[in-house]
Amino acid sequence: MSPSDFEIPDYRGLFDLTGKIAVVTGGCGILGRHFCSALATYGAHVVVTDLDLEVCEALAKRLTERFGVSCLGAACDVSRPEDVTALTALVLERYGRVDVLLNNAANNSSDLNRYFAAIEDYDLDTWRQVMAVNVDGLFLMAQAIGGQMARQGGGSIIQTASIYGVVAPDQRIYEGSCYEGRAINNPAVYSMSKAAVIGLTRHLATTWPDRGVRVNTLTPGGVESGQNETFQRRYGNRVPLGRMAQVGELMGAVIWLASDASSYVTGQNLIVDGGLTVW
Repeated sequence: MSPSDFEIPDYRGLFDLTGKIAVVTGGCGILGRHFCSALATYGAHVVVTDLDLEVCEALAKRLTERFGVSCLGAACDVSRPEDVTALTALVLERYGRVDVLLNNAANNSSDLNRYFAAIEDYDLDTWRQVMAVNVDGLFLMAQAIGGQMARQGGGSIIQTASIYGVVAPDQRIYEGSCYEGRAINNPAVYSMSKAAVIGLTRHLATTWPDRGVRVNTLTPGGVESGQNETFQRRYGNRVPLGRMAQVGELMGAVIWLASDASSYVTGQNLIVDGGLTVW
């Protein structure tokens, strides 16, 4: 075929999500509310779900007004099977289908003293509380929504992990480091739960591929969100780009994974870390 015979395609619609139904768990959190906004920006009707119904409904209302889409706020504790079942039924009653699940809910425990305790003193109840949301909750949501996607003939599941599900934390970063004035570390339960997300993604990617369901992991590096200067400087020194991420720098990856632009991508872990893992 000569160049003159080549029919030039138009790829401008690859990232379009117009009319798609997207469910975002942890939708009112630091990352979640930005994920909701990004999906709505590209035309998706977004179901904002988190623990507080009033906050979810308020964000859904703002997204509807801002982007002209039909958004819904719904409360859901993803660690409770009955909540997940009710949420799925609510979404299907309202929209009739689900095209995107951003499986993003995570928990750092109701008691931060226990959550940040030394590993030698770590409380098993705290461990289980975190795992119930970070792992069990992701499984329950993927089970319910993934099954629905398989029945309807396709969809994209995006599961949020963390760089510490891929590599171990550099403990030297945390000496003198604070988050919103509180001394912090990276508990083992967080690393283990996020590594489990990546493993679950790979398994689910082989579960419904014949019915058009794609499953991928989004793994952010450290995102600037209230850490003190000591932490930001030390973390940035570990990163080739020399800094932490801004939250908006994750949104392109989300839209890509949600849209037809990634239609031949499944079972992958997309790491957005400024290059941290290349060193």
